Amino acid sequence: MNDFTVDRFEVGPMAANCYCITHIPTKDACLIDPGGEPERIRDFLKKNGLNLKFIINTHGHGDHILGNGYFGVPVYIHRLEKDFLTNPDLNLSGIFGLSLKTPKASKLLEDGEKVYLNDLELEILHTPGHTPGGISVKLDGVIFTGDTLFAGSVGRTDLPYGDEKALFGSIRKKIFTLDDDTVVYPGHGRESTVGAEKETNPFFR
Repeated sequence: MNDFTVDRFEVGPMAANCYCITHIPTKDACLIDPGGEPERIRDFLKKNGLNLKFIINTHGHGDHILGNGYFGVPVYIHRLEKDFLTNPDLNLSGIFGLSLKTPKASKLLEDGEKVYLNDLELEILHTPGHTPGGISVKLDGVIFTGDTLFAGSVGRTDLPYGDEKALFGSIRKKIFTLDDDTVVYPGHGRESTVGAEKETNPFFR
């Protein structure tokens, strides 16, 4: 039996998925991609008595980082995305006239690095393509894929710094090599499994 839970919040105008991972025995928690509506996320944390420890951003686009500065906890992002947090042109918020700047990262992540939430081990997989420093976060039996892989689709590569070849390589080498029953929690849309995406995702048929 897993000693963690995953709660999903669909937030912001781009309907990005924010995930809260909770270590059940201690009620320690972390957020992945708090991209909007931080008050709603805060209310959930408070209602459930959770101790928020840190935030992980799968990449630095505005719809995934908007709430970073609201919670007063360390923010982790891949080293290639560090400037996205403070540069509206890189995080694309400038396109919408938002000029979004969030706090600088407290920790710059590398491929294969392990991050710990109490005794939960979160493994960082560098999965570039949608952005240069995009990551996926692997936990026991689940993977958070950001905007790399969706249920039935893949991340866009027509935005600045997108790389289609890198994206497909990331999915094939880092995600599709996992067990078929690994649950995929994407940055937008519904969850899936690695096996279902290998079998039915039209981009890989």
